Amino acid sequence: MAEQKKALEYRFDEMPPAGHLLMLSLQHVMLMFVSVGLPIIFTSQINESSQFAATLVALSMLAAGLGSIIQSAGLPFIGSGYLCPNVCGPSYLSLSLSAAWAGGIPLMRGMIILAGLVEMALAPMVHKLKTVFPGFIVGLVVAMVGISVIRMSVTSLFGLEFRGDAIRSADIAIGMASLLVMVLCNIWGKGFVRIYCLLIGMVAGWGLALAVEPEYRHALALVRESEMFALPSPGAAFSGIQFRLDMVIPFVVIAVSGSLKSFGNLLAAQKLSEPEREQVDYTPVRKGLLADGLSTALAGLIGGMAVDTSSSNIGLAGSTRVLSRWISVVAGVLFILLAFCPKVTMALSLMPKPVLGASIIFAGCFMISTGFLEMFSDEWDARKTFSVGIALFFGLSTAFLPALYARAPELIRTFFTDPLPTTTILAVVLNQLFTLDRTAAAFLRRFRSTD
Repeated sequence: MAEQKKALEYRFDEMPPAGHLLMLSLQHVMLMFVSVGLPIIFTSQINESSQFAATLVALSMLAAGLGSIIQSAGLPFIGSGYLCPNVCGPSYLSLSLSAAWAGGIPLMRGMIILAGLVEMALAPMVHKLKTVFPGFIVGLVVAMVGISVIRMSVTSLFGLEFRGDAIRSADIAIGMASLLVMVLCNIWGKGFVRIYCLLIGMVAGWGLALAVEPEYRHALALVRESEMFALPSPGAAFSGIQFRLDMVIPFVVIAVSGSLKSFGNLLAAQKLSEPEREQVDYTPVRKGLLADGLSTALAGLIGGMAVDTSSSNIGLAGSTRVLSRWISVVAGVLFILLAFCPKVTMALSLMPKPVLGASIIFAGCFMISTGFLEMFSDEWDARKTFSVGIALFFGLSTAFLPALYARAPELIRTFFTDPLPTTTILAVVLNQLFTLDRTAAAFLRRFRSTD
């Protein structure tokens, strides 16, 4: 464990030098920008204007920046104090659209605030999870955090935005070249090269895209047309906050699902930040879940889309062995500042999708391997085999067979929504079921000892 501790370039409580801190934070900001596509997709689905999209992007970035600061600053009663930035939460996109179609932005805002309050209410119960999250399930959850981004990352690497898009050889080459540069810099790079492997790979991939694909060069004209500074200007569409009783249960369910995802992210952040720790410390996890809920509620209050902890950024931190929480704080500040700079925001949003896909794959690899190492670190038995195996079968099936679950009964659709929460819930339930004999035996021993 001492070797692991020494292997970290910067521990979670260390402050890198100012120059490194700024560059490392910028590296995370570029990865956080992947989520900016969600407000744009949301706007296109409700047929709103480009001005509406710009406002929604800016407000969502403000919420994500504030959430990143609250989560990582190490405040006394809230926030995990780990490098764990916030981004627009993809798990909320579908329900946010449903709310917007039913009652406009005011209803979306109200239901997001409700979801955030539910997450905050769940946070104090996290200490009771010690008995239901043994080491192998913690490892499974961490691995699933990486596995859950496979679909998004691979489709992006192939340059795809919509179902039915043509796959171009140039996009595949750009994505693979970007990934190769990141990996080689991480494996054989030293010092500066290794720490900034993701940034180097992004710049190399973007340069290659500009060289081989004219459309990426033509898109840069949009940057010249954008303003350098502008305040978000929410119009009448953003005014008011509404609630609807028939949407409470769906948003409560997605809030629980979001809490489980953040629970996994925070466990991963703790495992990476404090490799010498043998038992999970639930205090920072509880504070982190409280911060996540508050950030989601603030997003609704501000008028942006719901935010969530970022699996990709945690994976990046692990792959570079740079875990300083101050990077997340500065990244949050930069994200807030960028919300007022349309020219810079436009430039970053034009980053080629294959480059973004390569970045997420790079970060996800470390999450998956870290989870597997934790999962198999203890002695294995048949109970663990079936708890993990069955949970993975049904959890992954939600990604492979979404049409099947769309036709399933309402109760099944409620819990079988996404690989990460589905796998987590099933693994916990099955482990409790398969260890009933041990639980009963332990209870009997305690009962006899009191006689």
